[in-house]
Amino acid sequence: MKTHSECPQSAKMPEFTKGEIYGGMMKGFAQAFGDALTDMPTGKASEVAFGTTQTWAGVLFEFRHGATSDFPGASILIGGKAYYTHWTPAKAHVSHLQVSSPAAIDAEIAEAENSLASGAELFIGGHGGAAKRDAVEFKIDYLKKMKEVLGNNQTAQAFTDDMKKAFPGLPGEAGLEELSKALYK
Repeated sequence: MKTHSECPQSAKMPEFTKGEIYGGMMKGFAQAFGDALTDMPTGKASEVAFGTTQTWAGVLFEFRHGATSDFPGASILIGGKAYYTHWTPAKAHVSHLQVSSPAAIDAEIAEAENSLASGAELFIGGHGGAAKRDAVEFKIDYLKKMKEVLGNNQTAQAFTDDMKKAFPGLPGEAGLEELSKALYK
């Protein structure tokens, strides 16, 4: 098993965070949100290997690989009760930033199933708030239906229409157009 620091993208993290793409994104956030942003850490950073458990302040943190399609691709089981992933599971349409290919659908299903198997009771993420197991179960059902709808439709518009029919009134409907563009590129 590779450690986080052995992964090619991790070796370039300091360069990436200061580079044009990430650095530019952070400058844009700073212009939009001003003092609401937390400063980037400036102290010494260390890598934690996947598959290891660390204890901080008496709490166990188990570091796991996250969805293979995601960046940074890590999940953390905290105290055996809370499961942290990049995206909090929600009873809403997924974003094109989260799912942009059939492989990403499969990766998100696998990660959601892993999170349920962890025994966690609370599911949190960098995007979103906190959710219970029912939101993860919904996410799995939603993604499986998305995969079916994707397979049954030849156009982005037909996909969007069928997702609206399958999940009428679900929050995030306005983002289905961008999602369908990503899936049908």
